Amino acid sequence: MQIGFSEGLASKQGRQASVWLVLLALVLAPRTGQAANGAFAVDDVEIGKPGDCKVESWASFATNHDLIAVAFAACVANLGIPVELGTQVQRSRADGVWGTSGTLKGKANIIPIEGHPFGLGIAGGSTWDLLNGANTGGFINVPVTFQATETLRINVNGGWLYDNVAKIHYATWGAGFEWSFMKPFTLIGEVYGQYGRLPAVEEDAPPAPNSIRQPKAQVGLRVTPMDNIDVDVIWGHNITGENAQWVTLGLNLRF
Repeated sequence: MQIGFSEGLASKQGRQASVWLVLLALVLAPRTGQAANGAFAVDDVEIGKPGDCKVESWASFATNHDLIAVAFAACVANLGIPVELGTQVQRSRADGVWGTSGTLKGKANIIPIEGHPFGLGIAGGSTWDLLNGANTGGFINVPVTFQATETLRINVNGGWLYDNVAKIHYATWGAGFEWSFMKPFTLIGEVYGQYGRLPAVEEDAPPAPNSIRQPKAQVGLRVTPMDNIDVDVIWGHNITGENAQWVTLGLNLRF
């Protein structure tokens, strides 16, 4: 549907203002009550243009009854270069214990993939426990994207993760592909993990599971019925280091 320039500009500014209000509300939410790729962990180098916004959400269900529900909202601002700034809120259940966390994220594209042999980006963030206000850690990730063919992209990630609860630094890694084999379908697969020591446990307690450091994997089908909408159906294994099978349903909106 075509609309007038002034009406379109006002509409887009209104949508941007609404998203920034949502972000502000999430940041200032009471402490009572953590990819540019939706539910996929391996990131690519892409971000939108200044003024573009998105909302990504997903719910993951594990065979051991763990649960993750996530909402992530972000907009791209011009800070000398385009930078994507966003806030993620996560509600989770692990071993029967519920938790709520919030993460502030930023991402920039250093080398665009268009016109170059590869694209390079950088992303980072910090997470807080929204129940007690404690900072639980942070991360830095460097994604590299290769356009192998017109329909196939390869993403490689390397980075650093700090667990402020266990006081452990991890080296992180990941690799994945995006194969747009037939419109509106894209097959996405990835393997990723982290390397570092296991968390300390109390005397006479069982040792921490080595699955924390074992590779994690996901493969899923993304359906894009419209240019600004993605629907994801994903199967994963050990995606949070608990050695369980996962099913994830996701919805991504761009505007």
